[in-house]
This record gives sequence, C-alpha cells and structure tokens, in this order.
Amino acid sequence: MEFSNETDNLSVTEECDYAEWSSSKILIPSIYLLVFFLGTTGNGLVLWTIFWRSQEKRRSADTFIANLAVADLTFVVTLPLWATYAILEYHWSFGSFACKLSSYLVFVNMYASVFCLTGLSFDRYLAIVRPIANAKLRSKVSGLLVTMILWALAVLLALPAMIFRSVGMLSGDHDKMTCFMDFSSVATSETEAAWEAGLGLSSTLMGFVVPFAIMLTCYFFIARTIAGHFRKEHSEGLRKRKRLLTIIIVLVATFALCWLPFHLVKTIYMLMDWEVMPLSCDVHAFLSNLHPYCSCLAYVNSCLNPFLYAFFDPRFRQACAAVLRCTSGHLAGTAGDKSASYSSGHSQNHPGKGLEPQREKSGPKTQETLLRG
Repeated sequence: MEFSNETDNLSVTEECDYAEWSSSKILIPSIYLLVFFLGTTGNGLVLWTIFWRSQEKRRSADTFIANLAVADLTFVVTLPLWATYAILEYHWSFGSFACKLSSYLVFVNMYASVFCLTGLSFDRYLAIVRPIANAKLRSKVSGLLVTMILWALAVLLALPAMIFRSVGMLSGDHDKMTCFMDFSSVATSETEAAWEAGLGLSSTLMGFVVPFAIMLTCYFFIARTIAGHFRKEHSEGLRKRKRLLTIIIVLVATFALCWLPFHLVKTIYMLMDWEVMPLSCDVHAFLSNLHPYCSCLAYVNSCLNPFLYAFFDPRFRQACAAVLRCTSGHLAGTAGDKSASYSSGHSQNHPGKGLEPQREKSGPKTQETLLRG
C-alpha cells in the first residue's frame, strides 16, 4: 500500500492549496516508455545470453541473475499502459482486470528483485565466508528450492494490489476513471487508515528494510573475510570472485539508490497524514508532487541492470556479442558450438524492483502513479 495524491483526510485538502508540476504530464510518460524500451531489450538479451550457455557452465549466481531479469521484464511490459494513463491525465480506460494485474506486477517485481539481490548476496557469503557449507547449500536442488520460495513470497506479498485495486470515479472528478486502492470491502472510514498503515509498513519492511539488513550483514562478513584471508592472494580464482562481488555490490547499491527516495517520501507523507509529524502544507504539496518522480526513479532500476553488467564485466559483453553474432548470422555446426562455448565461459550477475499498494488520497489527482495505492 502506497500513498497517493488522494488523501483520506479532507481537512488536509481544505487547508492546503496544491499546485501541480506541469512537467509531469510530459516527462513521466516519456520515462515510462524509455524504461519499457530499454528494459525489454536489455533484460531479454540477458536471459537469452544466460540460457544460451551450456548448462554445465552455469553458476549458482546465474539462477538469481536470470530471475532478476524475469522480474524486471515482467514489470516493464506493463509500462505502456501506465504511460497512456499518464498521457490521458490519469484516466484509466483499460478495465478493472488490467488495473489489478498491472498494479500487481509492479509489486511482484519489487519483491522478487530485492529477494534475488538478497539471494545473490547470500550466495557470495557462502562462497567466500562459508566455503565448506558451499557445496550442499549451493547445489542445483537447493537453488531450485530457493527460486520457488523467492517467487512464492513475492507473489503472496504482492496480493493486496490484486485484491484491493479497483477502477472507479473519485469524488469531485466524475469524468475520469482512476485505478486506485479501495479498502471499502474490508474497512470502514475509521479503519481505513489502519489498513493503509499496515500495508504500507509491511511493504517497506519486507520490500526494502529487512532484505537490505540481510545484505549488509552478508557484505560485512565478506569484507572481513577478504581483508583477513585473501589479502595476499593473487590467483585468477580470487580475481574472478572479486569481480563478481564488485558487480553484485554495484547492483545492490543501484537498487538502493533507485528505491530509497520512494520509500522515504512515502513514509514522510504518510506520517504527516496520520498526524505523527506536524502538517506543513508546503512540504505536503512538495512530497505529493515529488512522489511520481521517485516512482519513476524506482522504475528506471528495471532497465539499468543489463547496462551495469556490460560496463563492469567484459566477459558479459563478449558473451552478448557471441550470442548476437550467432543469432543474426544463423550460424551452425562448428561456429555455433564455438559461440555457445564462448558465451558459457563468462560470469554474469543481474538484479532487479513494486510495493504495497494503498488508497488514493486527495491532492493533485493528475499525479497518480502505479506505485501509489
């Protein structure tokens, strides 16, 4: 559940005068479409490159990388709907099911992405800090089990978006159908705030705070082990480990930078609505206008990962080039075998980003975003 431009507290809108940032009507749809184009091509190439490799040469990290790409790809294909929604000044014309499904996929992406990053971090922890337990815990069977658990958690935690998202006319604007969170089936006007608070807190904790606490713990022990044990080693195996570790840390840091503004703005906004923090109309209006851009920054993460792989891992670039050469040239026989072998020899790492939903709030209606309740 995320805050939106529609507030449940009417006194807020009576006291505060909202002025919308006009640039949002052009910039936000443009960002959606750019992320859609880059995300589909980039993550599609990542998946193609991974599965082009021979199965024997795939590493345990590739499982999480592939799932990150799937999560991002599943999400970005919904962005043309939301771009159209923004272009039409937030009039939803695609029906209730599309509203529920596309909103649901946003949150599935967020949870699956952060869980995959957590899995990558723990995989590096086992490889470097606990190498004895490495073989059993990083086997193909355990990898499949972890993948199933990862997606099961993401699917379950995102369910509020599927259940409570609805299409309807908001009070005061009878010309527009809005895709928003509707808790009327389970809550009264007095208890809606509690539902909002519960879902908002759970999305932030499970989709950001707890996973990052686990990741930071893993990297603390990894850094300590590297500093104390591998300081004087210069083997090729160590260099490969450090390269992979660097890529994963960059992916995690990028995810944090993209999603942290969203969580901070959402939390401050809700605290002001719940009167936990003193209400300032200027700050309230600023956060309401800023939130769509924080959401866009979060979405951008879904198309960044392939570029990060290509920038930090030369072997990934070589593997992609080999796949593209074989595909475009329809190579077969010896050339095909050579390309497949080449692409399977490099290391790859990928990560991934929705959130819990929430009800519409009163404020600038034209800035409703899919991450908002």
